[in-house]
Amino acid sequence: MDIDRRPSRTYNVLHYKAVGDGITYDTNAFLKAWEAACSDPRNPTILIPRRKTFLIQEFKVWGPCRSPIYFKIQGNIVAPNAIWSNENVNLLTFLNVDGLTLEGSGEIDGRGQVWWDCEAQKTLAFLGCNNLIVRGIKVKDSASKQVTFYKCNRVRISSLKITAPDESPNTDGMLITGCQYVSVRRSTIGTGDDCIAIGPDSRDINISSVTCGPGHGFSIGSLGGVGTKSVVKNIRVTHSSVSNALTGVRIKTWQGGRGVVRDIVFKDIDFAAVTTPVVIDQYYCPSRNCQNKTSSIAIRDVRFEELRGSSSSEIAIKVHCSKDVPCKGIVMDNVSLNWADDRRAQPTPAKSSCYNALDSRFHGVTPQVECRTG
Repeated sequence: MDIDRRPSRTYNVLHYKAVGDGITYDTNAFLKAWEAACSDPRNPTILIPRRKTFLIQEFKVWGPCRSPIYFKIQGNIVAPNAIWSNENVNLLTFLNVDGLTLEGSGEIDGRGQVWWDCEAQKTLAFLGCNNLIVRGIKVKDSASKQVTFYKCNRVRISSLKITAPDESPNTDGMLITGCQYVSVRRSTIGTGDDCIAIGPDSRDINISSVTCGPGHGFSIGSLGGVGTKSVVKNIRVTHSSVSNALTGVRIKTWQGGRGVVRDIVFKDIDFAAVTTPVVIDQYYCPSRNCQNKTSSIAIRDVRFEELRGSSSSEIAIKVHCSKDVPCKGIVMDNVSLNWADDRRAQPTPAKSSCYNALDSRFHGVTPQVECRTG
């Protein structure tokens, strides 16, 4: 249950000389409102009022504050419609702000089209924020990652709408990395990369009732790049759907990494026109020019249950595990995936590709999975 934080004083950015015409920069007004609210011990609200559009550039604030803050976005926030920085920065960044609630019916527009050739700026980021609630807002067209959560604990995210064109590069809807005890519920994400990406050193993440598409589905990883160590565990993705996407549910690790991915559940998920709905890939290499290495992040105890729908390619299930560090304990139960071939009127049988998944069990799976070793 979300915490009801009742504020006692409201800091309206208009009272700090924000204009809200979408033309005049309002960053300083936002910063002044934050400074005043952050020093207030009485559970303040910062109000971004409705029927206004506020142009800002790199709003970046730090905690700790004297009490929890309610950041209410009722109007719209837009980035400059031009290249506005040579550095890798975010449009809005909250650092080490505990007890923050960011909520509202307004929209944050990253105006990312001008950036998509260089993939640098991001739109909304929370770093080191604990007991965080993000609810109800809309985010669109980030230059890169749309909403980022880094080293945040006890986070509740619900009723977000995140959008970007399917051809926009690297525009993950949410990136959750280094976080613990996170729930994502009742949200809609359509973008050019992963709808939700779970990065290194994350655990106890629950995702449910999320509609994904277009995009690259729900992904754990990539992990283990340049030989790094990572532990990701206790991840659940349930009661969701993926459509018109490259992948559906996926775990991807580089060769040469160290650590483990374990205790993962993908359950009750519908797929429609997904190129490859189910993927485990311990040979992740987007450049297709990677050296073979013997070490790898171990993948253990992953369950795929009650998955159904269609792939848009013949291979609906791809489980490619390392020869030197094989996957163990992969379970697929009640999985039914057909190949929706545009050349045929009816869905046709799909195929699977599997090797080096040891001590694994496949029950009631279509297409049938026969896993090779070596």
